[in-house]
Amino acid sequence: MIKAIVTDIEGTTSDIDFVHKVLFPYAAEHLPAYVETAQNTPAVATILDEVAQLSGASRDDVKTLISVLLQWIAEDRKVTPLKALQGLIWENGYKAGDFQAHIYDDTRDCLRQWHSKGLPLYIYSSGSIYAQKLFFGHSTAGNLLPLFSGHFDTTTGPKREASSYRTIIEALALPAEALLFLSDVVEELDAATEAGMQTVWVQRDDKATLQHKAPHISVRSFAEISL
Repeated sequence: MIKAIVTDIEGTTSDIDFVHKVLFPYAAEHLPAYVETAQNTPAVATILDEVAQLSGASRDDVKTLISVLLQWIAEDRKVTPLKALQGLIWENGYKAGDFQAHIYDDTRDCLRQWHSKGLPLYIYSSGSIYAQKLFFGHSTAGNLLPLFSGHFDTTTGPKREASSYRTIIEALALPAEALLFLSDVVEELDAATEAGMQTVWVQRDDKATLQHKAPHISVRSFAEISL
């Protein structure tokens, strides 16, 4: 019996195009001015320290650090300081009403249904926990944040490594086989399976043939998931 659900975001709960065609370009456009203005605030200063350490660039060369961050965005790097900075930039966009996070209708309906049945829901995404909360707090389906019991990001570990899912299992203090992980990325599902979790492969492209890979269950939408 499933006792909790952990879900990915982009391509799973939400259209991947929103992330890649709205959020990423917005962060890239606003990042230089944001960093220049906020570089001495504690949050951004810590982020720049981490960028310098990871990239080998001089901590005093802010323009180079900005270039590194922009390059990471272009490469879709799952780097913790970048994700933290993007969250801070997106906060301004959400609060200004520049965009709302996309949520599939079936995602909205099923999350509410599962929550109403007392099933704990969690997010595991490469986006920072802060960015996740902004995403679900400012969505096209309204504020869905109260539906979730917790969040995990890259500070837990890479999403394609089984050790990350073992960390989540330990944190939730539930048997691995009682946890269901939802994702559109089969390598993530493989890692979750290796850790002992149950999995569902969400394939949103209804123009492509539904793929299958044991032991993952393949679905087009959350509405097809049978608990």
